[in-house]
Amino acid sequence: MKLVGTLLLGLIALPLAASAAGVSSDKPNIVLVLMDNLGYGELGVYGGGIVRGAPTPRIDALAQEGVRFTNFNVEPQCTPSRAALMTGRYAVRTGNGSVPIDTPLYGLTQWEITIAEALSAKGYATAAYGKWHLGHTEGRFPTDQGFDEWYGIPNSSDESYWADNPLVDGKSVHPFVRPEYIMEGKKGEAPKQVKRYDLEQRSLIDAELTRRGIDFISRQSKAGKPFFLYLPLTMVHYPVIPSPEFKDKTGNGEFADVLAQTDAYMGRLLDALDKLGVRDNTLVIFTSDNGPEFSLPYIGSSGPWRGTYFTGLEGSLRVPFIARWPGKVPAGGVSNEIVHEMDIFPTLARLAGAEVPQDRIIDGLDQSDFLLGKTDKSKRESLVVYVGNDIYGVKWRNWKVMSKEVGAGYGDPVRSYSVPLFYNLLTDPKEEHATDPRFMQNLWVRFPAFQVIAEHMKSLHQEPPIRPGTPDPYEPGH
Repeated sequence: MKLVGTLLLGLIALPLAASAAGVSSDKPNIVLVLMDNLGYGELGVYGGGIVRGAPTPRIDALAQEGVRFTNFNVEPQCTPSRAALMTGRYAVRTGNGSVPIDTPLYGLTQWEITIAEALSAKGYATAAYGKWHLGHTEGRFPTDQGFDEWYGIPNSSDESYWADNPLVDGKSVHPFVRPEYIMEGKKGEAPKQVKRYDLEQRSLIDAELTRRGIDFISRQSKAGKPFFLYLPLTMVHYPVIPSPEFKDKTGNGEFADVLAQTDAYMGRLLDALDKLGVRDNTLVIFTSDNGPEFSLPYIGSSGPWRGTYFTGLEGSLRVPFIARWPGKVPAGGVSNEIVHEMDIFPTLARLAGAEVPQDRIIDGLDQSDFLLGKTDKSKRESLVVYVGNDIYGVKWRNWKVMSKEVGAGYGDPVRSYSVPLFYNLLTDPKEEHATDPRFMQNLWVRFPAFQVIAEHMKSLHQEPPIRPGTPDPYEPGH
């Protein structure tokens, strides 16, 4: 791992996460919708909607019925983000600091404990429908990681191009260079290939994922069993192809059509909760894995921030986050307090009365009191900014201290600095004016900011990260 020397000022232990304790004797149902590459500025309630070609009334209404975060942070790539979400740990700890460009063996080792496993241990029915991107080999599928059932794609939607590509034969090139498939499986069984994931299926898959999600909550509601539905939809990752139902519906192009499509699918899901009578006891979370798409012609919007995914700029880190739990999460709330997707694991665990692992470092913080409106302050005031396996800097309160930067998008050069750059995100949200003379008045920020790095580095020495490509079985120290 490459680390910037100017940030290594000390070594302080990072405490282990505390054990989760139940907030209520009632187990809430949980629906977690994770979009793919949906930027901060796409939804109406985040300044997008009609200015992006399509209103998003159902998702906007969801925000009014619950809470909306404006400083919800994720990892800047797909796989690291999903690893952090599932485990409550920085992705580098699990060997998933970067998308799997250089190794076909990737994803979560079976030693990792996911939020699905924690909830399953407390009697939850668990299902994942959608993009996994945390492993595509034996032992690395969702049904190996706590989910009772799964339907979706193991990797990314760009592989939908492969099915009709005559250069992809999977014989003379590499065994993983092959047409990709939509897969289906249940816990205890090997997933099976269902159909080729070609461009036609690319346009249809999110409708099917939504349909299956609704069927799952219907089955579990009728059975009276608490459920955890993880719905990682595949849009708006390229290629952005609307379903036939929504093609040309907006008159503003494919991206706008898919934005309208996504809003409609969320509406169907929310209507199903109402119809089944489980609205009041269901926590619904809507968010995204990282910042917006960078590729033509599907370039997304990061709103007031700069950058796409893969950059470490605020546009890659800040994504929409909306949560609704009627009568529990105060309606109409908006907060700019720092929260990270790693916090979802311990927060959901506490709300469900599940356990947070004690035998490993957990970076996530229990934000249940903050989510439920019992306090207006997040437990988190900082996070380490990774791009791949490299530390680029740190966020602390409204400050960002960066020793490395990428330009505005994927493929831009990486710049390293002998003296870190200081940005006040309140006065310079696009991170454009590191030489603002006022920064000299605030160089005291280096002490708390660098302490965050020091504590994080100490934790990496305490528990060395799993190396990318590590096979199962894995045990720490072996």
